[in-house]
Amino acid sequence: MRQRLRTRIAAAVLAGVCLVAVPRAADYPLSIVALASLKTGETSVTSNVVIRVDRLMEESRRTRVTDALKYNGYIGFVPALRTLPVIGSIDLARRKVDVKYAHETRDDKGSRIVIVADRPLFFLNTDTEKSKAGYELTIVELRIASDGNATGVMTGAARVKLAPDGTVMLDDYADSLVQLTVNKK
Repeated sequence: MRQRLRTRIAAAVLAGVCLVAVPRAADYPLSIVALASLKTGETSVTSNVVIRVDRLMEESRRTRVTDALKYNGYIGFVPALRTLPVIGSIDLARRKVDVKYAHETRDDKGSRIVIVADRPLFFLNTDTEKSKAGYELTIVELRIASDGNATGVMTGAARVKLAPDGTVMLDDYADSLVQLTVNKK
């Protein structure tokens, strides 16, 4: 059974929301070591994940991939994403994927960054029979406070699609999202 989640991660892939302009909570290049934790059933996993974003993507490229999703669905989105240059990486336990999408919005509390890689970083699921086909994205959403502390979520293998109402739906391969925490104190 697939778990479909309407999340703000997926919505940010398509949304062009402009928030109040304030000084950036994040400076680029950005390098963050986050504690990643996942609890599913009786199993708990924790590890460090290194997220590096050299720069944000250009608006014209972001429009190109969001339009590909809007007009051609996931089957158009992934190839459009793969044509973009590498702008960072996500590293976890000797595995690494290249970041192709990084978009930041800001408000008075800090910065929200959505990061997408065009390859899966890991497959975690209690259902060993579930097919991995089509789960081609790694997606991270970070909320960075002005003091440098951050929280967020990550999918190691996911796909996205438009819902009939125009919102973006995230289909995560895992049973639940990986929780991310960065404590600069």
